[in-house]
Amino acid sequence: MRAHLGTTRRNLLAGSIALALLTGAAPAAQAIPSSLRLPGGSLVLVGGGLKDDNTQVYGEIIKRAGGPTARIGVITAASVPESQDPHAGDPDLCSNSACNGAYYADLFKRHGAADAQWIPLDIDHVADADSDAVVAQVESMTGFFFGGGDQYRYLTTLLRGDDHTDSKVLAAIRAKLAHGAVVAGSSAGAQIASGPDMVSGGESYEALRDGSAPGYFDDPTRLGYIPQGGFGFLRSGLVDTHTGAYGREGRALRLASDTGHDRVYALEENTALVVDRPGSPHEHVTVLGPNGVAVLDLRDARAHESANGWSLRRARYTYLTSGDQYDARTWTPRPAPGKQPLTPGSTTPVPANNDVFHSAAHPDGTPYSLRTTARALAATRAQNTATATTFEAGPGFTVTLTKPRGFTALTSDGTTAQTLIGLRVDIAPQ
Repeated sequence: MRAHLGTTRRNLLAGSIALALLTGAAPAAQAIPSSLRLPGGSLVLVGGGLKDDNTQVYGEIIKRAGGPTARIGVITAASVPESQDPHAGDPDLCSNSACNGAYYADLFKRHGAADAQWIPLDIDHVADADSDAVVAQVESMTGFFFGGGDQYRYLTTLLRGDDHTDSKVLAAIRAKLAHGAVVAGSSAGAQIASGPDMVSGGESYEALRDGSAPGYFDDPTRLGYIPQGGFGFLRSGLVDTHTGAYGREGRALRLASDTGHDRVYALEENTALVVDRPGSPHEHVTVLGPNGVAVLDLRDARAHESANGWSLRRARYTYLTSGDQYDARTWTPRPAPGKQPLTPGSTTPVPANNDVFHSAAHPDGTPYSLRTTARALAATRAQNTATATTFEAGPGFTVTLTKPRGFTALTSDGTTAQTLIGLRVDIAPQ
């Protein structure tokens, strides 16, 4: 992907649109309305950073859209419109909805789609979401791809009013999904698939220190969320993106705890969560790509606020890698064929980790910090517990990882811990 299609960590969700506080959301445990049950189609949700040469993920989207007859509708309304792009006239520097839409359409064709077209929607052309001509274009497609940027622009473009009523275009996409189409997205394009309490920004340390609030904030470190959520294609858990690369496990756990959700799908970069029959009793997922998807389980977790700060006990961390499946209804991971339980052989202690959530304030921090410590713990027989701390202090937070009874690590090479199932996570202020 060209550099201009990406976004930096600190401005990923920061935009020029002011969002009033959204209230009146339905409770997270609310039953899914029958009109939103989507048993027919599938989702391919990427945690951002989708590389142009990821034939596995692009191929999966195209296969589910019909293979050699696939027609992909590309929606990039999360990007700025041409009117806000100072480089709109330069094809090598432009980063607007039209430019990015054309880029992705060409990319899908190069990966084997019969056709791919930009759906001409952005915040300068909100009325087009109710255009019969654009609806007809949507109706001709067999799959859809939502690009990255700022997910609030998707709300502005494709939903209407405080009740988030579908525009005609979104209603058409929802119907196509229900009848078997694939809906894919990366970064903001994956986030927008969320149900209630969709994250709108924030960093892990500030989330642990200050908690969450409904809304969208100019301060990109403040943990915000949209109570009404996104498009509601995936409601069995919260969704977060760029998780390990940006150290977002902390904010994901805090938001889930604050809003009463007991599961988060924490998507890694260049890797897809493929969801079959979303919204049905038979919903299950498969992971595809070089990294993984963390499933954060808060069913037994307990949060506590004291004068010293916020704490969370007994959360669980399951890290699924390519080929692994997961039954959302029964909470059951199914490791890919060929992966075997890992017998810890190392006697090396787990290395110290003083930046567990890869702080943007740490110039020498490394991504995938929590995952690195978790895998090191899984691979050693020298200890059953490891601690790591936040880079920030005043207060700092300690994360304790524990291999409880029933914890399993799996490997395909006999030595490397790849898939992790049921690691306990506790967070406490220092």
